[in-house]
Amino acid sequence: MRIAIVGPTYPYKGGGAQHTTELAHRLSAQGHDVVIESWRAQYPSFLYPGQQTISTPEGTPYLNTVRKLDWRRPDGWVAAGRRMRSADVVVLAVLSPVQVPPYLGILAGIGRRIRTIALCHNVLPHERKPYDEPLMKALLKRVDGVLTHSEQQADLARGLTDKPVGVAAMPPHLPSTTAERSSQVHRRLLFFGIVRPYKGLDLLLRALPDGVLLTVAGEFWGGLDETKALISELGLDERVELRPGYVAAEDVPRLFASCDALVLPYRSATASQNVWLGHEHGVPVIATRVGALADHVTDGVDGLLVEPDDADALRRTIERFYASGEPERLRSGVKAVDPEPFWSAYAGALLAV
Repeated sequence: MRIAIVGPTYPYKGGGAQHTTELAHRLSAQGHDVVIESWRAQYPSFLYPGQQTISTPEGTPYLNTVRKLDWRRPDGWVAAGRRMRSADVVVLAVLSPVQVPPYLGILAGIGRRIRTIALCHNVLPHERKPYDEPLMKALLKRVDGVLTHSEQQADLARGLTDKPVGVAAMPPHLPSTTAERSSQVHRRLLFFGIVRPYKGLDLLLRALPDGVLLTVAGEFWGGLDETKALISELGLDERVELRPGYVAAEDVPRLFASCDALVLPYRSATASQNVWLGHEHGVPVIATRVGALADHVTDGVDGLLVEPDDADALRRTIERFYASGEPERLRSGVKAVDPEPFWSAYAGALLAV
């Protein structure tokens, strides 16, 4: 089968690019003829305040990649669609509603002869704008099918389109690094990844027990000054290390080895790689019971689960984690994920939509 995937890949960074790249590799390994139609300019900078590209790949780049799409060139959107007319299936990786205008241009170039699938990382953003729902409705009504990563996201999609909506758990697509395992208890926790309000860093700061340190490593999508002010207000200046900015893949193992647990205090979530990332590096995960986070943490075995949006409950859970012998016991229960069954099921679900 000839498959075109439209989405970010190297030199773009982050989970979306890693997922697109790994999906192409997996489908190609199954014998499909796969091309990635990617971007030379994906978003205007004011819509994506973080670092968009990197100089060193986070995994193995996919060689059959075309990098011509540009958010500033609508004529190029239609031309990309025309290039894809030889495909049997076109997969549109949907990371944000701001991609919808280019995707509608691509669909116009494709015409009606090719099966098209919207692969929605999020059907609607965690922090929504008034234009998000109308844009997504316009896209999802135009494609032939939709794939989401949870039943909750599928329900959102079904409210926007009458086209078939499938569900498949997000498979692991982790950066290629060598884990550094540590047996020492550091009394330091880690908050990792892009910092946005729904991820609950403010709750973690309010919940941090006495004598416990915290490293915050990742890009701030706004709110850095407010976070610094909250740290000072709570008297945590000596216990919280801020490392704002993108964390390169080669720095990740050392970062995880210096901490006892990864904390994911999210207020809401769909699918996240961060539980698997923590376990890949031998680190237990303390997570809230939202989205798919709880599906990947076995409470009391390789991490601890807590109800969301409750700083007091989170504090008690962290204190439970640091009970005598608990960090070592939970670390011993951590196992790296086997990606093969996830990807096999995912590829099947995608092509069945």
